[in-house]
Amino acid sequence: MEQLAWLPTHPELGAAITAARKLPEAPARLAEAVRLAGFRRDFTATGRIDKLAQAARQEGAAGGLTPLRLAILASHTVDHLVPAVRVGGLGRRVALDVHVAPYGQYRQALLGEDPMLAEFAPQLILLALDAMDSRIELPLDAGDADVAGAVAARIEELRALWRRAKARYGAQVVQQTLVAAEPQLFGSFEALVPASPYAVTERLNTAIRAAAREEGVLLLDIAWQAARAGLAAGFADPVRWHQAKQVVSPVLAPFYGEALAAICGAVAGTARKCLVLDLDNTLWGGVIGDDGLDGIKLGQGNATGEAFLAMQRYAAALGRRGIILAVCSKNTEAVAEDAFANHPEMALKRGDIACFVANWNDKAGNLRHIAKTLNIGLDSLVFVDDNPAEREIIRRELPEVAVPELPEDVANYPEIIAAAAYFETATFTADDAARGRSYALNAERAAALEQATDLAGYLRSLAMTMVAKPVDSGDLPRATQLINKTNQFNLTTRRYTEADTQRFASDPDSVMLSLRLRDRFGDNGLISVIIARPDPALAPGEMLIDTWLMSCRVLGRQVEEATLGVLAEQAARRGATALVGEYRPSAKNGMVAGHYEKLGFQRMNPPEGAETGATFWRYDISAVQAPDHFIEVEAA
Repeated sequence: MEQLAWLPTHPELGAAITAARKLPEAPARLAEAVRLAGFRRDFTATGRIDKLAQAARQEGAAGGLTPLRLAILASHTVDHLVPAVRVGGLGRRVALDVHVAPYGQYRQALLGEDPMLAEFAPQLILLALDAMDSRIELPLDAGDADVAGAVAARIEELRALWRRAKARYGAQVVQQTLVAAEPQLFGSFEALVPASPYAVTERLNTAIRAAAREEGVLLLDIAWQAARAGLAAGFADPVRWHQAKQVVSPVLAPFYGEALAAICGAVAGTARKCLVLDLDNTLWGGVIGDDGLDGIKLGQGNATGEAFLAMQRYAAALGRRGIILAVCSKNTEAVAEDAFANHPEMALKRGDIACFVANWNDKAGNLRHIAKTLNIGLDSLVFVDDNPAEREIIRRELPEVAVPELPEDVANYPEIIAAAAYFETATFTADDAARGRSYALNAERAAALEQATDLAGYLRSLAMTMVAKPVDSGDLPRATQLINKTNQFNLTTRRYTEADTQRFASDPDSVMLSLRLRDRFGDNGLISVIIARPDPALAPGEMLIDTWLMSCRVLGRQVEEATLGVLAEQAARRGATALVGEYRPSAKNGMVAGHYEKLGFQRMNPPEGAETGATFWRYDISAVQAPDHFIEVEAA
């Protein structure tokens, strides 16, 4: 597959970069760098876009990007990859600051003292190692037990480094897998010799993956990625290795940068979460309004029908993974829905689709409607449409929406969507798997609301139960994910690593709660995380609400009131007499600007050292009555 094949080509990318450099204002130059990062590019163009963006950022431009500090500790040369990583970040709405430790000094940086790394205070640490550094020297006739012991010893060293990175910096650790570098000695027999170079590298990678899962470490799995994309030849090139100790060729820098930036986006909470699908010639061959139910190409029996079926199966699998599925098609709704209800080969079912829009309106307007209906941002959407004209219109009208460039043959659609890594994640839980279904159930709730004669009666009819409990080890991955992904209903938009949330959860003086909500339609899963803690800037007895975030899919159901009651009770148990709420405005959380006032908090003067622009609100636990709501609260 061609590098960055999901990105459209720019007819004059070089000229566009040159023109962008001449823009007088830094914010405009940064915005143009972000836009140009969305086109297919080589090593040289990537470097030029990076220079454009870095210069604008140094002049103070922020561009609404999420900042993230990434440290790369490598056993090989990686400096030539940094521009591609930063530009990949731009495409995911992340402003990456990158620190590269001295070549080969990863052990010293973590186990000794590295003042520059400490001053940088990384939020993400990539341990980029190579097969040469990790070489295990054993006789070729060594047995399986000897190889297993040597691999286990190497993995224990890695575990120690991961734990050290987490303990010292509170950072999320990412481990790069190893690409076999030495020529095969035995040909196809190589894998059957336990101590052969390729067999040892494969065994190390398998052990790295297992240990990373146990330790909460993320993977930059370039061994899998390079093999899958057919780009393995660009890794561990012996010429580049001997000349410059480069494992990744400059030619493959854009590919590597995108792969690492996808992980950064997942950690920063900017990954996409909704796949919006066209219908005609995207989910089936032909036009159902013209060809009829029996005339469309779908299913077993011919190559074209099987390719469309494979596309549907991939979309359905993403839905089972927790990606929200929606439809946006120029079609008559009843005709389009008929295929889902009555075509025997449909792998996607109508119940899989959280929002189904089929009409003759423009698709940009329909995508706005889908985002509003699902209560998510346009920057959460990935729109897949076989029509190049429609793709170009959406890119122009709604630049926030990701629109992959598609090949002629639908057989390649799934691979393109997968390669783009729109839905990269930093965790996967049962709640994630149920997310898509929960959005579909929300449509049923919305229908019930339309039929209700009064809001109070509707809320009472939902028969809601909220389960509130302290965050434990089982909740930590999902709670951390929610903290880093929630942007709209998030009072402070503070971002924390799992190591940070572990400290809050284990601090007896702090309150860290996870809240789940179920009703007569189903389980909404984990819908809110609260962190409240003592703060030296506050008066004795006051507890700061450090983090309060909630999934927007439960808005308008009195969850805020029920949550406040639980929080006040937990704070009182720790001796608090008042809660202090902080609101830090961001580009996306304006919807909660009046949150504390609505709940009965009184505005107060900011404490010493407070962030400029933040407002603070006080709630006297003893003087205010428990909030009124229709939610039954259970403590777990």
